[in-house]
Amino acid sequence: MRTRPLKVALLGCGVVGSEVARIMTTHADDLAARIGAPVELAGVAVRRPSKVREGIDPSLITTDATALVKRGDIDVIVEVIGGIEPARTLITTAFEHGASVVSANKALLAQDGETLHAAAEQHGRDLYYEAAVAGAIPLIRPLRESLAGDKINRVMGIVNGTTNFILDKMDSTGAGYSEALDEATALGYAEADPTADVEGYDAAAKAAILAGIAFHTRVRLDDVYREGMTEVTASDFASAKRMGCTIKLLAICERAADGESVTARVHPAMIPLSHPLASVREAYNAVFVEAEAAGRLMFYGPGAGGSPTASAVLGDLVAVCRNKLAEATGPGESAYTQLPVSPMGEVVTRYHISLDVADKPGVLAQVATVFAEHGVSIDTVRQQGKDGEASLVVVTHRAPDAALSGTVEALRKLDTVRGVASIMRVEGE
Repeated sequence: MRTRPLKVALLGCGVVGSEVARIMTTHADDLAARIGAPVELAGVAVRRPSKVREGIDPSLITTDATALVKRGDIDVIVEVIGGIEPARTLITTAFEHGASVVSANKALLAQDGETLHAAAEQHGRDLYYEAAVAGAIPLIRPLRESLAGDKINRVMGIVNGTTNFILDKMDSTGAGYSEALDEATALGYAEADPTADVEGYDAAAKAAILAGIAFHTRVRLDDVYREGMTEVTASDFASAKRMGCTIKLLAICERAADGESVTARVHPAMIPLSHPLASVREAYNAVFVEAEAAGRLMFYGPGAGGSPTASAVLGDLVAVCRNKLAEATGPGESAYTQLPVSPMGEVVTRYHISLDVADKPGVLAQVATVFAEHGVSIDTVRQQGKDGEASLVVVTHRAPDAALSGTVEALRKLDTVRGVASIMRVEGE
């Protein structure tokens, strides 16, 4: 074993960063044995230096992150500050000054991963980011290494614990969205401002990263179709249960049937109770991968939190340090296919549509005619009526999303349709 330690610097020392520092200290001997050399925490960049950080030598604390990454004696930078800037500049500067990088920054990787990968390759450094997608769940490395010889056709999963907790509570207790969100906030699952989670921005960033790795093409955050889950109601869950389904906020990345394009999207969807993702409860994450040779694989576990995320960071740290000792680098960006990302309108999917209609003869025939005119085939219809008012629930067969959207707009114009109570996609059949 080499006795000279590998030096590690932390950018950020919040929930995740402090846990990384703790594990580096308490498991120092094990980490050294696994790597082949000791690892030493050589600096910690923070915004508030006066804050007490238990277990961290105060002399390591600095507010000058730029000076830290420019030191030249740092072997690995661990970036857990998040956001676009200054994280992007700090990471590229670290590469320039000889350090490899481990990051948990999903937003930056989804928005400008191309720049980071190019800088890493230019300077012969590693860029690892297992913690950016699903916390402790090993997912990035299996996709880009274990399945590197296979052809992945679909990645579909629950990649945000906050939204899964909220939807699970709505399903299991009958609570409304606001009540379930309040419980998630009280338990610490939801931030004071939950927008990034409940509007799907967090999941969309993760979908961009997953699609890029799975399909060997560049997928940016702007390429991902996104819908939040704030409009999901208790009535939607009641309809889902009648169909033998539940509702999840899903990140879905697919290769087109002809293999000439890919899609990436995030939205609420009904999935059958028989699907493995339907049983994912509380704040857990799970990702379902469909590959040509390997078949169907599922990765499951805690997707957020200090300890789970730190576990993924430390796994990357060990890998990067081993590469450093071997004077090698791990896999970088693979974007050789250069496949275009198709818009949501071209995605083939199913709809569950609930309509408020007049309770009189001929309504169903009018509705069916609209579907036929837009080339959308109906799978099932359920109608209930009383005192001149009725509800009509239609589940379609698979059709291009643009045709389904056009159908809904045409339905709204019918005199006999009082309103569209809800629209939701159906997945996982």
